Amino acid sequence: MKVAVLGAGVAGVAAAYYLWRDGHEVVVLERRPGPALETSFGNAGGLCPSFAGPWAAPGMVGKVLKMALQRQAPIRFSLSPSPRKLAWLARWLGNCNAERFRANKLRMQRVAHYSAACLRDLAGSGLPVDFDYHQDGTLQVFRTEADLKAAQGITRALDEYEVPWQLLDGAGARRLEPALAAARAPIAGALYLPLDGSGDSHKFSTGLAAYLAEQGVSFQYGLQIRALAQEGGRIQGVQAEGRHELITADAYVVALGPQAPFLLRPLGLALPVYPLKGYSITARIDDAARAPRAALMDEYNKVMISRLGDRVRAAGMAELKGYGTAVDPARVAFLQSVVREWFPEGIDLDHAQAWAGLRPMTPDGPAILGKTRYDNLYLDCGHGSNGWTQACGTGKIVADIVAGREPEVDLEGLTAERFA
Repeated sequence: MKVAVLGAGVAGVAAAYYLWRDGHEVVVLERRPGPALETSFGNAGGLCPSFAGPWAAPGMVGKVLKMALQRQAPIRFSLSPSPRKLAWLARWLGNCNAERFRANKLRMQRVAHYSAACLRDLAGSGLPVDFDYHQDGTLQVFRTEADLKAAQGITRALDEYEVPWQLLDGAGARRLEPALAAARAPIAGALYLPLDGSGDSHKFSTGLAAYLAEQGVSFQYGLQIRALAQEGGRIQGVQAEGRHELITADAYVVALGPQAPFLLRPLGLALPVYPLKGYSITARIDDAARAPRAALMDEYNKVMISRLGDRVRAAGMAELKGYGTAVDPARVAFLQSVVREWFPEGIDLDHAQAWAGLRPMTPDGPAILGKTRYDNLYLDCGHGSNGWTQACGTGKIVADIVAGREPEVDLEGLTAERFA
């Protein structure tokens, strides 16, 4: 069977891999000149199934309002009168309660831990794909005793989801991460999550795409998709700019990140996916002993710092402001200052590469997977800030559905039907 994957971000490339592995003829359509040049290019790098959970949580509204008073608030809203944004916010508010949070987190945990296992299998399979992968855990660092005490609530939730953890005092955190010995920020304690890891999603995507291309998978870059032609409850083909004929396949997988709703709305498929802008900086390591080994999460600033080979990446912020990706110099300076607080030496922050991108967020948290009401149209969308963590798992799930197999993960709460 011929399968067209729309989008060559990390989710699309991972789906293409599992579809190819099943023996399908696969073509990947992408508007950029290469894979993973949008959302997947400069994300935090964290592979963090332990952290996987919805942004819609109890008390989140109050936190957002409190953060608004900070000079560099981790979360910013623009309340411009956009009907799509306001509709998304209304759904998000409806999920900010304990009952829905628990249900949505369980759904995301199912996918995230399954995906971690899929990625470990892929990384250990001998494929020639180097993406600076390591599994040294995540260290969630708390600056005050009050924040450390509040972490007890986090550990209760981790126990419920059967996620291993270790609560450390300040000295224990420094023993686990020796580079913190020079930290200027106070360390009351930390929560260590050993199942987590780090890796470069752009390097993963480009390496895996190159391998797949050698195996016969067709990657068509620089292709602007305009519409999907449908007739009789089936997709007939892809209309692309500059192409007089449809690009046809037997099945179609949409993995277009924040752009997916624009393609699907004319088909009567209204996906509540909206972009949440984030920033990152990536800097070379001058002294490996002074750089982090594990990924570090600054809980106060909501900034993750990850080790990616001979580089360090710091990423954070969440701006609900639309589809712009311009880099705000003040945000870059803030990220630099956060890294210097924790690792003041050994990292060349003066020459850091700055980036901004859009996370494709659903209002409840979980991604949108599986078949649509069109017989041959499938979704791999709405991964939010967990795209890198979940990409291999969602790619395998979608490939199983395309092949007519029962997925190894329960799809309850993960399909588009929940928004009907």
